[in-house]
Amino acid sequence: MEGSQTETLPKHVAIIMDGNNRWASEKNLPGVAGHKKGVERARESVEYAVQRGLSTLTLFAFSSENWGRSSEEVNLLMQLLNSALQEEVPNLIKNSVQLSFIGDLSQFDQKLIEQMKESEKLTHCDTKRKKLDLVVAASYGGRWDIVNAINKHIDSGSNKELTEESFDEFLSTSKFTDPDLCIRTGNELRISNFLLWQSAYSELLISETFWPDFRESDLLNSITDYQNRQRRFGQTAEQVKL
Repeated sequence: MEGSQTETLPKHVAIIMDGNNRWASEKNLPGVAGHKKGVERARESVEYAVQRGLSTLTLFAFSSENWGRSSEEVNLLMQLLNSALQEEVPNLIKNSVQLSFIGDLSQFDQKLIEQMKESEKLTHCDTKRKKLDLVVAASYGGRWDIVNAINKHIDSGSNKELTEESFDEFLSTSKFTDPDLCIRTGNELRISNFLLWQSAYSELLISETFWPDFRESDLLNSITDYQNRQRRFGQTAEQVKL
């Protein structure tokens, strides 16, 4: 391997959970079966993140473009989100995992919005007790996030010139570090409008495995791959070695 290893774990791992429908189609199952299995994989990923001592795990659950899917599928996904919150929040509380949602939540049904806010409130942890920040991107798009941040800056009435650092403060992810590692399952070679600003220097990993089959061992292999990379941030390999 060329260059030095990244010995430390990534602090923030972001996952584009793709391939649920294709997984179901290959097995001659309805699409909802893939989404239900995907919820199980999400649960396992959270448990693994806590065990390995990650600081933040971001899961891309529903994009702003996903609203364009059939009303039947969207309704099923909303029902799954509702049931997942009911079932998983007690486990998050038990394991000191703090849940946060990012995205244009105004697009959801008011009852679901209230459930999201209540889930965030119930899982809130003090810094000493918190083991993981779990960020769920729902009705999220990277372009929306950037435009929303600009509008927040305008609404603030500030006449100060924006810098990269000050702009970060207006993003939906302002409380979190940028992702060190961004994983996309399902072998699609694009980032699909996910964390466009925040992933500027994230290490990218494309997995051929569909999300419903993405197990703990796959996540471990992804993190090991990350640890064997040399992060340069615009510098040369020789500069990084110094």
